[in-house]
Amino acid sequence: MHELAVTESILQISEKYAREADALKVTGINLVIGKLSSIVDDSVQFYWDIISNNSLCKGALLHFERRDAVLHCNQCSVEYRIDTSLQPCPNCGSPDVKIISGEEFFVDSIEIEK
Repeated sequence: MHELAVTESILQISEKYAREADALKVTGINLVIGKLSSIVDDSVQFYWDIISNNSLCKGALLHFERRDAVLHCNQCSVEYRIDTSLQPCPNCGSPDVKIISGEEFFVDSIEIEK
């Protein structure tokens, strides 16, 4: 259910910057989502189609870019990529790791018509 709140934030951000740019409408929104985030693309799209209907963003396409998760081992300093869940270091087996990327979620850019 948190996708509704996230989608509302996307709409607010998009409308704010569209107004500042004197846009007639928003045609596309580029989102970056880390593979470790719990954001579900289909849920965001579902809510988007509903809540953007009476806004500058009506009909705007959402473009989802999924970013790989990168971890750093605090024991042997190896950096490695994972697909979905946290995993110990493949080099030394240590669970003492730090997430470098993969949890992000942000609006990267907005496409508008003037």
